[in-house]
Amino acid sequence: MLDNAPRGTICIEDIEIGMIRSLRKEITDRDIELFAEVSTDRNPVHLDDDYARDTIFEGRIAHGMLTAGLVSAVIGEQLPGHGTVYLGQSLKFLAPVRPGDVVLAEVEVTGIDHSKRRVTMDTRCLVGTKKVLIGEATVLAPSRKFD
Repeated sequence: MLDNAPRGTICIEDIEIGMIRSLRKEITDRDIELFAEVSTDRNPVHLDDDYARDTIFEGRIAHGMLTAGLVSAVIGEQLPGHGTVYLGQSLKFLAPVRPGDVVLAEVEVTGIDHSKRRVTMDTRCLVGTKKVLIGEATVLAPSRKFD
């Protein structure tokens, strides 16, 4: 059998229910500025201290999709890893992430359809013990076998 899977990838043949992978990242002012630049989302709640102080958040917050991007990083780099194709993602934002917060992004395998190479995962982000984002992802996992 030929192995065409990229290095650092967990192929569909090796994925198991309950597998978890994660990463931790401190969200910096620079991260927020770069995300605003790339996404063109310049909402002042993310960028302007004075404006953000007078909102329900009482201070600046990171873009929700910046936090969600950490889930994408875990999926694309660790589980399943390189060669994975995102098919869908649901997201629910539970609490704001602020500059200086350390976010733990985790994915956990909850379902596998070997015949279609589809993997379903619970996704979550936490700051300390507080969940700030939850959701579910469905991906097409790489395989060691050629199609």
